[in-house]
Amino acid sequence: MSIKLEIGDVIKRTKLHERYGGRRQGGISPSKQSANVFVFTDQSRGVLHGYVYDGWRQDGLYHYTGEGQHGDQRMAQGNRAIRDHGDEGRGLHVFDSSAGLATYMGEFEYVDHYLADAPETGEGPIRSVIVFRLRPLNGETGLTTSRLDDLGQKRLQEVPIEQHLTERMMIEPRREPYEAERREQQLVRELMAWLVAAGHDICRLQLRPKGEPAALFCDLFDRTTNTLVEAKGSVSRPAFRMAIGQLADYARFVNPPPQKMILVPQAPRPDLLQLAASQTIAVTWPDSEQGFTSATD
Repeated sequence: MSIKLEIGDVIKRTKLHERYGGRRQGGISPSKQSANVFVFTDQSRGVLHGYVYDGWRQDGLYHYTGEGQHGDQRMAQGNRAIRDHGDEGRGLHVFDSSAGLATYMGEFEYVDHYLADAPETGEGPIRSVIVFRLRPLNGETGLTTSRLDDLGQKRLQEVPIEQHLTERMMIEPRREPYEAERREQQLVRELMAWLVAAGHDICRLQLRPKGEPAALFCDLFDRTTNTLVEAKGSVSRPAFRMAIGQLADYARFVNPPPQKMILVPQAPRPDLLQLAASQTIAVTWPDSEQGFTSATD
């Protein structure tokens, strides 16, 4: 059964399901009553779940984050229905849905999908989500709506220090920074001021791994000494482990190979200094003279 709607038509979601079947809740609604898969998108609500990938993108395709609010998303149920709709002879119809009303965006086809990071519903931990790329069958595309496209596609570029962007902030744009993150921001500002006063040239780096949907951001980059800095608001072991991993991730994109440094609020215990030194990473923290003390071995 083909659906009798024109692009731009508005229909109550309940009425749509009465006519053509499908689940009345959720973003993906395969129908047993008709050979259709219905997809509902609401970008304003999706952002609350970290679905910043959704919308028309620069590749001319519509990107849509799959279903599953907790844990890594899997290619099952509704997600599988999107992927396999063509093989199963089902039409794939996309609607912009809000307050019980669904605006028809047209019939689409599955192109491919990629994996990205997003928080669990309720500001939970970061997990892996499936993002589908869908092509409109009428050939018309909308305006780019994802803020990720505003960042550009360069593999490495400098960004202003005052733009304290992080990977987590990009995928949770409405979340208030945690207390530890605010401490990190203050530490970065203090170190920047100290380095600039000493004549150093300071910036931040935006890094985009090939094939990754979102950019990475280091906390600070000292051009003068070719040093990447990652700030942590705690001197705990988990904080050190995370900083070591982040610095290793960022350093892959900087040439010549940079020096690496962890910035923390106070002197760490000896074993954590040894852990950093084992990875050829320096550690620095504020001292009593309004400067910074560093340990490199």
